[in-house]
Amino acid sequence: MNTIDKFNSNVMGTYGRYPLVMEKGAGETAADENGKQYIDFGSGIGTNSLGYCNEKWVEAVCSQVKTLQHTSNYYYTKVQADFAERLNQITGYSAVFFGNSGAEANECAIKLARKYSFDKYGKGRHNIITLVNSFHGRTLCTLSATGQEVFHNYFFPFVEGFINVEANNTEDLKEKLDDTVCAVMIEYIQGEGGVVPLNQDFVDAVFESCGKKDVLVIADEVQTGVGRTGKFLAGDNFGHKANITTLAKGIAGGLPMGACLADEKCRDVLGKGTHGSTFGGNPVSCAGALAVLDFIQSGDHLQQVTEKGKYLKEKLLKIEEISGVDGMGLMLGAALKTKKAADVVGEALENGLLLLTAKDKLRFLPPLTVTYEEIDKGVAILEEILK
Repeated sequence: MNTIDKFNSNVMGTYGRYPLVMEKGAGETAADENGKQYIDFGSGIGTNSLGYCNEKWVEAVCSQVKTLQHTSNYYYTKVQADFAERLNQITGYSAVFFGNSGAEANECAIKLARKYSFDKYGKGRHNIITLVNSFHGRTLCTLSATGQEVFHNYFFPFVEGFINVEANNTEDLKEKLDDTVCAVMIEYIQGEGGVVPLNQDFVDAVFESCGKKDVLVIADEVQTGVGRTGKFLAGDNFGHKANITTLAKGIAGGLPMGACLADEKCRDVLGKGTHGSTFGGNPVSCAGALAVLDFIQSGDHLQQVTEKGKYLKEKLLKIEEISGVDGMGLMLGAALKTKKAADVVGEALENGLLLLTAKDKLRFLPPLTVTYEEIDKGVAILEEILK
């Protein structure tokens, strides 16, 4: 039995998988079990932030595996303390909770916001505003928070307490931001929703309106964070800092990790016994995450992300079939004139290029380490397909 048949015989079919058996990778190139190579413009949906098997990342992870692979969060570990300190320093936050994924980080943020309001104002101020077209995770609560009706099926009853506001509609926001609301949850760029950035005016209105009412702002930076947009946090591009920010995907370079960052006002809301995660802050994941921070804080890597993103965008816009490109840094979405994005991704796979979709767009999330030469090669493959 081949690998794909064996897999499908034993694993739940919850993903629409492509017929590719990934075996290894180096830098920004992956290889399948037959040795065919692929330029990766998806990086595990933005997770392999340093590409495949970055040398310093591998050294850090392997060294930690040989020392201590896991311990209960009833105890302390130096590597988790070191990473927490570094992460707070680079982001300007006061405290962090570690989980295993973006959905877990968002669950923590939701609980934190509701408890903050309950502690200060009592019951009845628990609603959270999320945006139409948002995506916040696959757990029952984060699915409920997600502002896309397509996800609100099968798993009834969904969690109550979420109100959807149209993205970039300031009047809709102000109308629904009443005394039952404890937080507004935003993605600066809606990733799964089609790589759609928010308008500066709308972001300004969110922070101004929430500030007047002591309503917390939660920034879901699961996909936009950790340098993806040319700043460590996408919020820095908009000149704002949320009370709570969630991170995951690229934070540990390919190992499971989610982080919920809280400012000074929110740092002590979740006390002993109010939240937890068995594997949260795992030593091996923290070691990988420290290597990611080492990379980002050395040299001008964030500036390079901005410059490479502009370069990639310019090359994409020269392709006749592409009608427009949205996004920031190395998080881009290209709209097509006539072809279907899913079909293009399938053809790209056959020709040695890994791409993603976001709604009806092609989505580009290459490793932060991608070279100009690799961008040229990948775009050349795509251009040939789109002719």
